[in-house]
Amino acid sequence: MKISFHNICLVVMAVAAMCGCSLNATAQQLKAENIDEIVKAMTLEEKCHMVLGRGMHFNDEAKFPGTAGSTFSVARLGIPETYCADSQQGLRMNATRAWDHNDYYPTDFVASMTLASTWDREAAFKVGQGIGNEVREFGLDWILSPAMNLIRNPLCGRNHEYYSEDPYLSGTIAAGYVRGVQSEGTAACPKHFVANNQETNRNNNISQVSQRALREIYLKAFEIMVKESNPWTIMTSYNKLNGPYAVQNRELLTTIVRDEWGWKGMFVSDWNAGDDAVAAMLAGNDMLQPGQDKQYQAILEAAKSGKLPMEVLDANVKRILEYVIKTHNFKGYKYNNEPDLKAHAQTVRQVGADGIVLLKNSGILPLTGKRVALFGCTSYNWISGGSGFGGTSVGHYTVSLVEGMRSAGYEVYKPLIRTYTQHIAAEEKRLFPNGRPPFSLMPPARADEKQFTADELNAAIEGSDVAIISLGRKSGEAADRSEADFYLKEGEAKLIKAVSEAYHAKGKQVLVLLDICSPIDVASWQNQIDALVCTWQGGQESGFAVADVLSGKVNPSGKLPMTFQIKYGDAYADKNFPSNVDDKTLGAMFMWGYNKDQAPKERKPQANIDFTNYEEDIYVGYRYFDSFGKPVAYPFGFGLSYTTFAYENMSVSEANGVYTVKVDVKNTGKKAGRNVVELFVAAPNNKKLNKPEKELRNYAKTSLLQPGQTETVTMLVKVEDLASFNEKASAWKTDAGRYNFLICSSANDIEAKASANVKAWTKKVNNVMKPNVKLNLLKR
Repeated sequence: MKISFHNICLVVMAVAAMCGCSLNATAQQLKAENIDEIVKAMTLEEKCHMVLGRGMHFNDEAKFPGTAGSTFSVARLGIPETYCADSQQGLRMNATRAWDHNDYYPTDFVASMTLASTWDREAAFKVGQGIGNEVREFGLDWILSPAMNLIRNPLCGRNHEYYSEDPYLSGTIAAGYVRGVQSEGTAACPKHFVANNQETNRNNNISQVSQRALREIYLKAFEIMVKESNPWTIMTSYNKLNGPYAVQNRELLTTIVRDEWGWKGMFVSDWNAGDDAVAAMLAGNDMLQPGQDKQYQAILEAAKSGKLPMEVLDANVKRILEYVIKTHNFKGYKYNNEPDLKAHAQTVRQVGADGIVLLKNSGILPLTGKRVALFGCTSYNWISGGSGFGGTSVGHYTVSLVEGMRSAGYEVYKPLIRTYTQHIAAEEKRLFPNGRPPFSLMPPARADEKQFTADELNAAIEGSDVAIISLGRKSGEAADRSEADFYLKEGEAKLIKAVSEAYHAKGKQVLVLLDICSPIDVASWQNQIDALVCTWQGGQESGFAVADVLSGKVNPSGKLPMTFQIKYGDAYADKNFPSNVDDKTLGAMFMWGYNKDQAPKERKPQANIDFTNYEEDIYVGYRYFDSFGKPVAYPFGFGLSYTTFAYENMSVSEANGVYTVKVDVKNTGKKAGRNVVELFVAAPNNKKLNKPEKELRNYAKTSLLQPGQTETVTMLVKVEDLASFNEKASAWKTDAGRYNFLICSSANDIEAKASANVKAWTKKVNNVMKPNVKLNLLKR
């Protein structure tokens, strides 16, 4: 049996504490006001342990089995162990424990793109608050979320964890989530910092990004989040960025985040990220998780030799202790394992419904007929979230579509329930002859669609007023989706065609539900159906939330946080993404302590696998489609309602460099509803100056407006918010001129506009993070 020096030290220190022994019998105890003294009182060995995690807690003897890990404790100095867990959708831990009759089921909250589709900062706060509360009441301290990388490509494996293609929307929703988590005294940990936009070879891939795109797009989301919510911790990413690993990049972590943004929190690595523990310390990455023996030895030796200056190590330790003193365990909180799960379930249902996006409606919704036939395997095997550590855990339950529709008073055609139950069971045996794996980073295979005879379809038509077809897509860690997954599978296409033709022949209608993790092709087939609803993945209350919208109990108010393109390849970024990689092991994570020295031998670097050149530059998502006049299936910010809205009396005024935009929003329809008001701004001479056609600069969501009711919406934009990054000057610059302020209902639909003169503004920043290769960047 191999016993490491790192583990021996931990055992010796623990035994010493149990025996009442200490290295200093009169040692001070950690307090908020004496952190510097505590750092001085720590031995070198204790400091070297403090910057490392204590392993992953995936065993029955762990205090919280199934959680991500913990921090080092020093009993003699009053430094407790603190505990962390994934994930984005709620606390991930084992639901049952050895020799314990209790269960520990946390809430399965909504997936990130569902939350972003609400365009509601308060909704983000409520979700974060609920998760923060459950972390506290189940005895932990720290949730490893939110994930907030930009959705650069629809095939990224972890898009279900991310918010948007737009940095402003991503940053503000993440800020709301962080504020909610930390309002409960729980530490949030925004991640993965930064430009971790693919899963393929994520531990070794180099993201090559221009300084401008990095500043305006990828860093901007995190900058907004940091300045609006002040997270206690931030997680660095696996990938390399313009050369070094992000976790080992001092220009990134110290020069930009600490020096320029003024952030004072604790950086923690993603699990087993990077390849040089000392370089991570020098860069300002304070803690390496889950901690390895060789990392301890390297840090100890570097500290003794002077390679790692003591003031650097002390600064790392100090920031860790500044986190520790805020935690529940440090404060001695008496948790009860009884969070208010019923209240949190209501939050999930409400936010899940508010995040549903109505894409098409030919008068079929809200449903009037009370008999529904549910087609598609997903109708009976609903996807509540993604897989991997950032996805949903195996929750207590997921409300099915059948239960949801029945609860709303609909009669669900029973023969299809029996048929699909048998079909899915047979598919499970075919796909998993040895049983479904209990955990998977990548999404397990899903059942092929069942096809129906004409007699079976006619019977369903007789027994129902409307057909509902559900399509599902699930993604996860360690691999990206393939280009083929963007399009319908053959069985899905056949099912839609057959059901639509049969129902339309009898004068009945068909709607499709998209229970998906990221955009898919809809342009090639949506003309066959009467309504299209993007439900996303709404957590444990999904069935209820979907039924609330279909029935009209909730008027849909969701808006797309990303563009639905017509074909894969339409976006300029698509050519620089691993869309067809057969070797899924290229997502290897080294999460289990795998030694990177044992990795495969070096090979010739491959584009989009070993390095990815972000040649689209700033033209990500709608910034590309809008600026280059490319048609899309559904634009960024799009979403229909069961009512209509008018935008009146728009005005723009300026005072002290702050622009106040006001507009009256009136419900001109016959149903109560909420509306998202999107404020884009177009800079003068934007094409000549190589700027986007327009950019989202603020947004607001109205209250529930009754028919005929008007609400005045006010949004603020600072002059610095209008700046672009000038690489030659290494400065943020707002060019003087007349800017157009645009009230929009989507990136393609301008509802009202006003213009205002803007004075020039400049802010110099450090000339850092240059790409180490020449990039062939897209320009207007």
